[in-house]
Amino acid sequence: MTKIAVVYYSSTGNTHQLAQALAQGAEDAGAEVRLRRVAETAPDAAINSNPAWRAHADAVADVPLAQPEDLEWADGYALGTPTRFGTPSAQLKQFIDTLGGLWATGKLANRGATAFTSAQNTHGGNESTILTLFNVFSHFGAVIVPPGYTDPLLFAAGGNPYGTSAPSAGNADAASDEALAAARYQGRRLAEISAKLTA
Repeated sequence: MTKIAVVYYSSTGNTHQLAQALAQGAEDAGAEVRLRRVAETAPDAAINSNPAWRAHADAVADVPLAQPEDLEWADGYALGTPTRFGTPSAQLKQFIDTLGGLWATGKLANRGATAFTSAQNTHGGNESTILTLFNVFSHFGAVIVPPGYTDPLLFAAGGNPYGTSAPSAGNADAASDEALAAARYQGRRLAEISAKLTA
């Protein structure tokens, strides 16, 4: 059975929704999936200043925290993050920075890898954030698995060929049905390509 790790950070819930959908798509393709959130590094004062951030942090307290071993276990992995000035969040970057040991021993290479993101608006740095994660995948020696334009449903979600992105319009848990469908498809595609890589 193909093993997929979906590792993400979400502050108010949009990226979490996409992560759940992507995990579901991989499961629908027959994969065993680990859905993992990265540790929150922001101080409580910052989290408490935004009611949606606090509510989401409390709501996902039972989602297991990502560990480097989750990526070592996986045949393919997905990384998700909200945009931060067109780059990944500090929280996800902090997790990536713990992967040096696996990278140095080649344990992240030759696996499928994909990325997804959310921003407040359609052009809020979504593509550049995903492409930044592609740089990371290249250093890992992973096989990047973008959705491309391989299914018409991707156009309904905005047509981002690099990975699913969802504008939040400032609302928590606002991913559209179209974006969630695209994320499920992306998870399915990651599982299918990762299975071929490990065959």
